[in-house]
Amino acid sequence: MTYEPVYTRTPRNAFVPSPVFVGIVAIFAVSGVLLWTKYGNVGFDAFLFIVSGWLVSLCLHEYAHAVAAYFSGDLTVADRGYLRLNPLKYTSPLLSIVLPVIVVILGGIGLPGGAVWIDHRYINSKLKDSLISASGPLTNVILAVVAALPFIVGLGPDIVETGTRAFVLTDHPEFWQALSVVAFLQITASVLNLLPIPGLDGGSILRPWLSPAYRRAWDTFAPFGFLLLFVALWQTSLGDYFSRLVTWIAEWLQLYPDLIARGFDLMRFWS
Repeated sequence: MTYEPVYTRTPRNAFVPSPVFVGIVAIFAVSGVLLWTKYGNVGFDAFLFIVSGWLVSLCLHEYAHAVAAYFSGDLTVADRGYLRLNPLKYTSPLLSIVLPVIVVILGGIGLPGGAVWIDHRYINSKLKDSLISASGPLTNVILAVVAALPFIVGLGPDIVETGTRAFVLTDHPEFWQALSVVAFLQITASVLNLLPIPGLDGGSILRPWLSPAYRRAWDTFAPFGFLLLFVALWQTSLGDYFSRLVTWIAEWLQLYPDLIARGFDLMRFWS
C-alpha cells in the first residue's frame, strides 16, 4: 500500500523573494532612473525598463496562483519554490518567460505564459479552484491600474492632441512613453488571460464547474490553448475585437494610443 505525502510544514524561506526576482526588480528600477535622466541610449533603457517590468509582472502573476493555492490547501507549492517569485522554478521557463518576452518584443502584446503546477488533489472546493485560476489575471488588472495611476490622477505629462497625434509636454517624454507600454501590456495580459479558452486562466476558471464529460473534453484541448489563442487572434475577427477592446480600456485609463505606439518604437532600439 502506498501513501500520498501530507504536507504540514513549510520551508522556512518559502516566502523569501529569490535573488533572481530581486535582480529583475533592480533592473526595472535602475532602467527607469536611466530612462528618466536620459542616460546613455534611451532606446536601450526603454527596452530594459519594459522587458524587466513585464518579467516582474509574469513573476507576480504566477506568484498569485501559487499563494492562492497555498492558502486553499496545496502546501506543495512551497516545496517547489513557487512562493519565492523565481521564474526559473516554473514548470516551463521557455513557455513562462522566453516566449512571452519574445511576443512582447515582436508582437506588442502581453501573451499569457506557462504556469506553476498546482496539485488539485488538495483543493476541495470548486470556488477555491476557480479563485486560484482567477488570481493571476486579477494581478494583471491591478498592475495595469498601478502603472496607469500617474496618468489617471494627473501626475503624468501634459499632453496636447492635434488630430491623430499626441505631443508630450515634459522633459521626460521617453519615460512616459515606456510607462504607457508597461501599462498597456498589463491590459492585454488581463484580457487574454480571461478568455475562456482551454489551457488558459479563463478556461481554468470555468473548468471546475463543468460536468465530468465536458471536463474530459476540455482537458483534451487544454494543451493546445496557446495554438487556439494564436489562431483566434491572427486568423479570425476576434483579433479586431481584441484590439478595439484593449485600446478602449487603455483610453479609459487615460493612456494615449500614440504614446503607446511611440513607446514600442522606442523599445525596438535596434530598428
